[in-house]
Amino acid sequence: MDYLHPKLDDAAIARMSSLALAHVGDAVYEVMVRTWLAYGGMQTARNLHSHTVALVRASAQAEAVQRILPLLDGEEQDVYRHGRNAKPKSVPRSSSVAEYAQATALEALFGWLYLKQRYGRINELFGVIAEGFQ
Repeated sequence: MDYLHPKLDDAAIARMSSLALAHVGDAVYEVMVRTWLAYGGMQTARNLHSHTVALVRASAQAEAVQRILPLLDGEEQDVYRHGRNAKPKSVPRSSSVAEYAQATALEALFGWLYLKQRYGRINELFGVIAEGFQ
């Protein structure tokens, strides 16, 4: 993620919708998952892809977010809460509305942290999430 450093000020980030943040965070989260899996020995593209799909689906993210909720500070909780209240146009058939809301909120949080250039915090939170991966 080091190759791209968007130059957005706090006001520009604050104007972004939760769904826009979630789109950024979706990419950040998937890269984190793929990197973690690659370090874990998923040598083949098929293994890496299938395991990534399993870990980024809404139900897996909804489960993962439960591990970090107690660790969020006030500002992070606000971003998470706003992300949960986002109104997506559709929900995948493979997840419930509640799971999708939690996944969107997690992605919005990761997008916000990325745009705020809080890379260490992303690594810290993802490390806690990854401890629960099997």
